[in-house]
Amino acid sequence: MSKRPSFLSPPSYVKHKASGQAVVYQNGRTTYLGKFGSAASKEAYKRLIAEWTVSGGLQDSRQEITNAEVMAAYVAFAKGYYRKAGKVTREYGLIVEACRAIKPLYGRALAVEFGPLALKAVRQSLVDSGLSRKYINKQVDRIKRMTKWAAAEELIPASIPQALSMVTGLRKGRTEARETAPVKPVADSTVDATLDSLPAVVADMIRFQRFTGCRPDEVCSLRPCDLDRSGDVWRYRPESHKTEHHGRDRVVFIGPQAQGVLLRYLARDHQTYCFRPCDSEAKRRAAANKARKTPVSCGNTRGSNVKRHPKRIVGMRYSTDSYRRAIHRACDKAGVGRWSPNRLRHSAATEVRRRFGLEGAQVVLGHASADITQVYAERDATLGTRIAREIG
Repeated sequence: MSKRPSFLSPPSYVKHKASGQAVVYQNGRTTYLGKFGSAASKEAYKRLIAEWTVSGGLQDSRQEITNAEVMAAYVAFAKGYYRKAGKVTREYGLIVEACRAIKPLYGRALAVEFGPLALKAVRQSLVDSGLSRKYINKQVDRIKRMTKWAAAEELIPASIPQALSMVTGLRKGRTEARETAPVKPVADSTVDATLDSLPAVVADMIRFQRFTGCRPDEVCSLRPCDLDRSGDVWRYRPESHKTEHHGRDRVVFIGPQAQGVLLRYLARDHQTYCFRPCDSEAKRRAAANKARKTPVSCGNTRGSNVKRHPKRIVGMRYSTDSYRRAIHRACDKAGVGRWSPNRLRHSAATEVRRRFGLEGAQVVLGHASADITQVYAERDATLGTRIAREIG
């Protein structure tokens, strides 16, 4: 069995027999705290443990700490920090991916030796792997953010993030990194062709997003309890949304056409998600049973050939990834080019901006800044209601 790393276990308060002092042993270092059992020594020990806790147990080995240890501490911090509605966000996964890029080249190297050349070497490895320029720049920024955090925790000298800040991002046309095509609106004909090959639930999700211009995650997380149906235009306030950490209140305005799509999904518990994979699977099985040609008295009875322990379990909520994959499968089946649900927002933005101007698009898509005043918020609500009434 491998030895447990010392930074994972808090140092113990022990007595040094020769001197009678309280002492702490950690990472090959000896720290004397004063007379064993005294109030001063216990206070010093509490202070040491407090510093050990906030630094992830690494503050006593600053000169010997490796990049792998810094990354482990930062990932542990990120798992608790980047959360919404009790779940880790996508940012946490991207941080883990950034750390994986460092590990093969500099995982065992000392953190104090990770400089601009090392960062450029990691960046080049991402370029060689075929990743896009924008994604690489964002991952490099995450690595810089990690070193700033480590410096703030006194795990590494402040000179390291200062030096890494000198590394500029890759510029378009001046690097071998792949460029991504801009996200464009998806044509209505393409969407209509895809709808015929989609499950009914996912097709309604697309229709709802098409009418409201909401984000893919917002349509996936829609629940009856999040709706205000007191007016002719409904208002949907997601429990969690992209800009909530800026203090911005997100409202999705639901007009008559979107209401028509949503009505059949509201007769359920108010805390239950409206669009659920389990409902889609139940409809698929019911359709397959209705199309059955073998007499009921022959062959398998309904539900008898279901796997007891399936590898994939049908969930109670679509994720943005499963939503996108369902659309991609339908695109392949329909013989049209693949498109992602976020392109529906671009289509909605294009139409709204053409008919109501730039401000109307900002209102409907929720792109206003976090420091907007209450006067602007009321104007946003009025404009959003008028737009939804006419086109939603």
